[in-house]
Amino acid sequence: MRHIISVQLENESGALSRVSGLFSARGFNIESLTVAPTHDKTLSRMTIVSIGDDAIIEQIVKQLNKLIDVVKVTDLTATEHIERELALVKIDVDPQSQTEVDDCIDKHGAKIVDVSEDTYTIEVAGKSQRINDFLMACDTHKILEVSRTGVTGVCQKREY
Repeated sequence: MRHIISVQLENESGALSRVSGLFSARGFNIESLTVAPTHDKTLSRMTIVSIGDDAIIEQIVKQLNKLIDVVKVTDLTATEHIERELALVKIDVDPQSQTEVDDCIDKHGAKIVDVSEDTYTIEVAGKSQRINDFLMACDTHKILEVSRTGVTGVCQKREY
């Protein structure tokens, strides 16, 4: 099962390395990883997507909590949460395919962020499945490049 783990940690040199090292040392794969400072400049939020059964994820959470830099760990998948991902997709567009590409963009709620002579750069944001659906709907021969941010998320309800 896919799990989204949110880690609040000290915003210090080496913290990211220690967390990712924990995963690799135990043979756990990281499907996606995002990290950035929070509103508190001393803390960062790291969002990790990993695949595993509940027992494996529970072990990961326990191991993360033992790291000195870690302030708080939350398995977002186990709570009501909001998750988002962003993708930039560069697509080859010619006069014959322009209408089809425009229809696909409209259907999936994407938006064009850059237009050149023969390419569109498109932004798609939302749950990972929305991005996957958009990519599947596009003619794969027309996709030139895809860059995805990875998942980020927060608990839906306020934690006290």
